[in-house]
Amino acid sequence: MPDNTVTLVGNITRDPELRFTPSGQPIATFGMAVNRRFQRNGQWEEQTSFFNITAWGTLGENASSSLQKGARVLVNGRLEQRSWETQEGEKRSVVEVVADEIGPSLRWATVEVTKNERREGGEFGGGGGGGGAAASRPASNEPTPAYAGGDEEPF
Repeated sequence: MPDNTVTLVGNITRDPELRFTPSGQPIATFGMAVNRRFQRNGQWEEQTSFFNITAWGTLGENASSSLQKGARVLVNGRLEQRSWETQEGEKRSVVEVVADEIGPSLRWATVEVTKNERREGGEFGGGGGGGGAAASRPASNEPTPAYAGGDEEPF
């Protein structure tokens, strides 16, 4: 079964920007740099790859209020390609990472985790939720829940 899951560890290159779709769905975007260091012919070389990260719903709101440029994070998500045409008629395309999970890297830092109050309906459906519910997200952007909803939290 095909899968395009990706896990990245790197530094945020720009502060997360929180916006809202016309239907009110929160979406945060930020840049991420992933460095790879390797030896070639006895010399250390470094290669940097840059990625655009998109986080929907509560994840996007939490990322926007918790992260800033320079923070080292882990992002788990999937690759998605978008295409569009410019006003000049040029075709453009970009591959982005749509995040399912984002967390701080504890390799060179410590954090204090504060659990948010649970919103009615939970993150994955069950109507009547508190604004950040993923049920209003377009079907193509909906992540697969890691657990089968209900009233239990996954921890």
